[in-house]
Amino acid sequence: MKPIKKRLLTPGPTMVPERVLEALSRPTLYHRSPEFKSVFLETRERLKKLLRTEGEVLILTSSGTGAMEAAVSNLFNPGDSAVVVVGGKFGQRWEELCRAYGVEPVKVEVEWGKAVDVDSVRKAVEENPGVKGVLVQICETSTGTVHDVKAIGEVLKDHSDVLLVADGITAYGVYDIPTDDWGIDVAITGSQKALMTPPGLAVISLNEKAQERLCEGRSYYFNLSKELKNQRKGQTAYTTATNLVVALNEALKMIEEEGLEEVARRHFVLAEATRAGVKALGLSLFSESPANGVTAVVSPEGVNGQEVVRIAREEFGVTIAGGQEHLKGKIFRLSHMGYVDIFDVLTGLEVTELALRKLGYSGFKFGDSVSAALEVYRKLEGQVEVD
Repeated sequence: MKPIKKRLLTPGPTMVPERVLEALSRPTLYHRSPEFKSVFLETRERLKKLLRTEGEVLILTSSGTGAMEAAVSNLFNPGDSAVVVVGGKFGQRWEELCRAYGVEPVKVEVEWGKAVDVDSVRKAVEENPGVKGVLVQICETSTGTVHDVKAIGEVLKDHSDVLLVADGITAYGVYDIPTDDWGIDVAITGSQKALMTPPGLAVISLNEKAQERLCEGRSYYFNLSKELKNQRKGQTAYTTATNLVVALNEALKMIEEEGLEEVARRHFVLAEATRAGVKALGLSLFSESPANGVTAVVSPEGVNGQEVVRIAREEFGVTIAGGQEHLKGKIFRLSHMGYVDIFDVLTGLEVTELALRKLGYSGFKFGDSVSAALEVYRKLEGQVEVD
């Protein structure tokens, strides 16, 4: 029986709420019109609340990688050096972007699946005088790992000339992150993850320290000085994705209505339920510091994780994610970020059971993962009296 519904449980793009889809379908606004200016300024203010920052928040028409590139090209000059935490596919991206713009990466290598040792970041900064920044993921999506960026911010309080640049693309909207209090000078996120909007918008925040470091002439399209000047007036330097901005504004309204603390709690509960369900199948988590937005699962011996992904998608209509780089085939990833509730989590676990059984893994009884997840959910949510 072929599935008649498609369900998206990947760590980006994620499922989009009906309210946001409705907003996306509204007539397109001219990007220089008063109507769009009003929505654009309102969206920027909502983003400042989400990021909990007093800095400037800029919206770019690109994927999150565009904001990462903008950070490197606008804040560092050729010949500068920056400490780069490399613990996964997206840590590698920081390194690659640095090399592309003539910035020397001082690598802090982290075994994939482990959180960075904050002392190793301190050591890298202290042993490389003159480094201009620390580039890190809050959540390394490729491994489902969360780094202690708050602690890194504490370290850098003693190094006022070093910028902390944090990729929070799968962190903002999952956790309640006080950007300024954590000492994050530059924060990055994207529309297609926990912000529940289709791909196409990136967000970058700059505090005063970061604004003072902006370079001129390093990038034409991703010119943050030009964007800052325009966006303060409710404009963008170039044509922006107006419909996506309208949709993002609606998604941010939904987050405000739920409340940042409750959003973070929901993600914690769903992550805990997912992790319990995975372990009930006799499987292991790949990460030693698991994130609340996505769970990376080690494929059982003899099972190719890419086949789990294929069967889930082709036979059951549920799209989950596989591993990347050397983890391809060795792990698969279940997302629980954004427009997700307990029933989505249960669907992801159920389809995992079905796919694993088709692939010959039988170290569980059908329903084990769902029962374990529901037990955790009812305990944490108090939905049902606990025995």
